[in-house]
Amino acid sequence: MPREMVIVESKVRELLPEGIRLSSDALQGLDAAVKQLIQKAVERARANDRKTIIKEDF
Repeated sequence: MPREMVIVESKVRELLPEGIRLSSDALQGLDAAVKQLIQKAVERARANDRKTIIKEDF
């Protein structure tokens, strides 16, 4: 079963300038990148003995 996306397509589309389109595979790539960023932030927080992710973790 595929995992649910963490990004919201309509919100991403709102950020795009007029005339720029977004393919579904671009959304999948962005979602994967966001998940990877979150995982790295979790690892950094743990490495610093924290249970809270802060902006510097990104």
